[in-house]
Amino acid sequence: VQLVESGGGLVQPGGSLRLSCAASGFTFSNYVMSWYRQGPGRERELVASITSAGRSTNYVDSVKGRFTISRDVAKNTVYLQMNSLKPEDTAVYYCHARYFAWDNYWGQGTQVTVSS
Repeated sequence: VQLVESGGGLVQPGGSLRLSCAASGFTFSNYVMSWYRQGPGRERELVASITSAGRSTNYVDSVKGRFTISRDVAKNTVYLQMNSLKPEDTAVYYCHARYFAWDNYWGQGTQVTVSS
């Protein structure tokens, strides 16, 4: 099983980034996919999630209207489009896959730094 994140980097405040998470080794279409983040000195928090069929999404209040989660079943990939980035969005972003309470996987994380 692998979850491989990409797309992180350094961006100025107000800029955009798109994170990708390529999944392999499990039935991607059965899993709820999520993005978490952990900023400096902070606990890991759930940023956004999308149901297995992609019909429903959820966001933490601090990113609503700025971030969009989506999934492409054909490519076994989940995305996080991040717009209007703020310094407080600086964190390591992790991809997560969950199948009910029975099974879950984590990616290795990708660093996002928002700074001028």
